[in-house]
Amino acid sequence: KPCPLCDEAKEVLEPYKKRFILQEVDITLPENSSWYEKYKYDIPVFHLNGKFLMKHRVDIKEFENQLANLELRND
Repeated sequence: KPCPLCDEAKEVLEPYKKRFILQEVDITLPENSSWYEKYKYDIPVFHLNGKFLMKHRVDIKEFENQLANLELRND
C-alpha cells in the first residue's frame, strides 16, 4: 500500500471481470508470509486457476489466451 502497479493491473483486467474471479492477496499479512518471501520484489503477481501466469504488468494477449484455454476446458 499504495500499489500503483496493482491499481493499473485491476484497470486493465476490468473488462474481463465477468469471466473470472479476481482474488487479491495482501502478501504483507502474517498468514501470507510464504507469498511475501516468494514475491516481495515482484508485485503484482498473477495466477490463473492456481498456476503462475505473469508478474509486474498484465500481458493482455497472454492473459486472453490463457483465459480462453481455461474456458474451453470448462465447457
